[in-house]
Amino acid sequence: MKIKTTVATLSVLSVLSFGAFAADSINADQAQSRESIGTVSVGAIGTSPMDMNQMLSKKAQEQGASSYRVIEARTGDHWHATAELYK
Repeated sequence: MKIKTTVATLSVLSVLSFGAFAADSINADQAQSRESIGTVSVGAIGTSPMDMNQMLSKKAQEQGASSYRVIEARTGDHWHATAELYK
């Protein structure tokens, strides 16, 4: 029982910590007042759109961006997305 509680607690904490340091997804209107610092792309087979956003957020953060805007996305068995990064 302790193991299940520990795993559940760690799962919740990892989600909270990911959200605290992740880059935010923004829309085109919000992007107008920010400085673009480049683009990133991600792709995978058989994952969800939520996974795509998490992957984009992680890559954006690694590049020093505080936010990103999806500028291209394709879905299907193999999906691909490109996002513009902003300070």
